[in-house]
Formats: sequence, structure tokens, C-alpha cells
Amino acid sequence: MSKERELAEQIVVTVGGKNNIIGAAHCMTRLRLTLADLQKANQIVLKKIPGVLGAVEQAGQLQIILGPGIVNKVAGVLNEITGLKTGEVRDLKTACQDQNRTPFKLFLRKLANIFVPLIPAIVGSGMVAGITNIAVQSGADPQGTFIAILNVIGWGIFSYLGVFVGINAAKEFGGTPALGGLAGVLIINPAIATIKINGLALVPGRGGLIGILLAAWFISWVEKQLRKVVPHALDIVVTPALTLLITGLATYYVLQPVGGVLSDGIIAFFKNMISIGGVVAGFTLAGTFLPVIMSGMHQGLVPVHMEFLNTLKENPLLPILAMGGAGQVGAAFAVYLKTKNNKLKQIVKGALPVGLLGIGEPLIFGVTLPLGRPFITACIGAGFGGAFQAAAGVKSIALGVSGLPLTFLIKPGGAGLYLAGLAIAYAAGFIVTWVVGFEDPKDEE
Repeated sequence: MSKERELAEQIVVTVGGKNNIIGAAHCMTRLRLTLADLQKANQIVLKKIPGVLGAVEQAGQLQIILGPGIVNKVAGVLNEITGLKTGEVRDLKTACQDQNRTPFKLFLRKLANIFVPLIPAIVGSGMVAGITNIAVQSGADPQGTFIAILNVIGWGIFSYLGVFVGINAAKEFGGTPALGGLAGVLIINPAIATIKINGLALVPGRGGLIGILLAAWFISWVEKQLRKVVPHALDIVVTPALTLLITGLATYYVLQPVGGVLSDGIIAFFKNMISIGGVVAGFTLAGTFLPVIMSGMHQGLVPVHMEFLNTLKENPLLPILAMGGAGQVGAAFAVYLKTKNNKLKQIVKGALPVGLLGIGEPLIFGVTLPLGRPFITACIGAGFGGAFQAAAGVKSIALGVSGLPLTFLIKPGGAGLYLAGLAIAYAAGFIVTWVVGFEDPKDEE
């Protein structure tokens, strides 16, 4: 039996059996299970399974932290065991009976379901764009054929991301995915630049992902309302046409302007916070980012990052928030050197490499959070790194994972400063954790 199959089978038993699993999906590090009854899951036993780095309830799901690479394989085996496809929900009525789902939790879950499936494509494209950036800085001809091909490969998704977001958003809002994609097209279509409303030309991309989310929600709502009244014989022709027509007019007269105002306001808020607050803002943003990740609210920042890139072509927020993971790496290294617990050492050893690569959940839920104080000291270490990034004015030019790989995505001239900020966060997280210390768990007999 493979290690992944054994781990999947243990997880299934511990969460109440395969019949208790009504939905299964995964992101880069987490196995996300929707359970008919969360109370049947024995999380104490679950967290003790070798290979499980942690578990947390978020937005009505049980999210099991396994780490990159292995989570894909375990999810595949689990899908075989349960008969579910990734993302499938067996009984929506049962799934919606969870009384703990507040509107805010549902909102976060919808954002996660819209953006998490896109992360591999965004990260992959961002890394290719970063490599292209390095190649040009190293002397490659920016007008040459090879660089032109790399630019097409790396920047393609950022030109059409709105279509993908529209498709996923329509799925979440109960509409037809293809119509959701059209909602994205309505916003990003270059042809709208020739249209003037009240004497003002429309701007392709105005409102960014926020405008697209509004349009995708609206087109899904209109479609559902029309299906209630359009005769079945005419539905296939009339409903899509009327849905698109109504949404198109609403988008250009209302939704895109509203999305533009919201987008501009969000960007102005963070931009002014960083420019006016300086090192204090950088320390605060980086120092509080690990709790934000724990709550799942970091998914809501993806549109913010994209809006920075859409409007300013650079992003000062991402390098600052990336320090959250860096402070934790330093803290985890201190834990590794101080602990006498062999199992904890193995967990740190397995989670540190991916932490250096910008994937922090294994360290959060497997190391620092269970120990308590190291989580706080990691946040403090992150704050010092964030303060430096804000003071140095470091910016990224694309969206990708944090940690060392983000170096490739830093605006030309700032890579050295970004690495210096990483080193500061590593060192500060290590020193504060070493000084404050922690209660070392005893080895289990």
C-alpha cells in the first residue's frame, strides 16, 4: 500500500467514514472536506496521524494541512475511496444545514472557491514572467523572439484572468459558467473603448476583478430570475440572450462604474496606508498577516493584489505581506534547534523547505500555532521584515508565491532589497523565538 493511500484511508476513518464526506477538494497545501456532520470528525486523532501537519475548520469545511505535492496525491486517492470528484458536493441540502455558516464565512468560502483553483495558473504564469524579467535584466534582447514568446506565455493569464474569474464566480452564484465568462469579457473587452456614455469613453478593465465579480453575480441572478418565467420550450434561446443583453447594459451603465469606484477606493486605502504609515504600516501589515491566513481572509486579498497590478502596474503590498511567512521560517528554525522532541523536529524539517518557498500553512498548523508562543514571535519577526520592505519601497510586478521565489517577481532594482528584508524577518523571527522560548512537548512513548 502506498503512503498516500494509507494516509487517505486513515483520514477517511477519522472524519467519520466515507459516507460523512459530501464534498472533497484541495488547494496547494490543504485537503478541503465538506462533511455532513462535523461533529463526527475526531480532530484530536486526526492531528496525530503521521503526515497530517494540522487541521482547522474554516467556512464550514474541515481543512487538513498536508503540504504541497502530497496533498494532490492524497486527494486523488480519497476521491477514489468516496466516489466524489474534486469539487463535487453530493447533497447540497445536507451541506447547507451547517448552522455555523455565518454570512461572512460563506463569503470567504465563495472567494476561496473562486480564486483557489486559479492559484496554480497564476503562480506558474507569474514565475515565467519573473524569469523573463531576470533574462531581460541579464542582457537578453527585450525585442527578440524568445523574450516575446516568454512574455506571451507568462502574461497571458493576466490579460484574460477576468474570464476565468467570471466562470468560477458564476459557478458559486448558481449561474451558467459560460455566461459568467461572458461577464468577464464585458469588462475586459478592448472594443468598449470606442463606446461613450454621457460623453465619457468606457475603459477596458475598469473595475478590475471587483467589477467582474459584480457582473458575474448579476448575470447569474438575472439568469435564475428569467428561468422562472421563460417557457421551457424557449428557454435555450431566450434566457441566455436576454440574460446577456440585460447584464451588458447594467454592466456599462452601473456595475463597471461601481466596480471602478470600489477598486479605486481599495487601492487608495492600501497605497496611502503604506506611504503615510511607512514602517509602522509595514510592521502592522506583515505582523498580522499570519492570523489573516489562519482565518482564510487572505483569499480576499487576491483581487486587491490584481487591482494594484491593473492600475499601477506594480504592487507594494505583496512584498510586505510576504514577510509573514519569513518571520515564521526564522521562528521554526529556532524551534528546530531548541526542541528535544523528535517528532517535532521531523515536522519542522519537512515544513521548512516549503516555508522557504513561500508556502506557510504547514509551519503554521504543524509547528508555530500548536506551540503558542512561537506563533506570536513569528508575527513579531515578520513585522520587522515588513517595516523594512515598506521603508525601502519594494514592489512586485506580478502575483505569485512569497518567500524566495518572489525575488523573481520584484520590480527591477529591488531584488536585493527584498532579499535583505527576508533576511531581517528570518533573523528577527529566530532571535525573538530563541529569547522568548516555548514549552517543549515531551516525546510520546
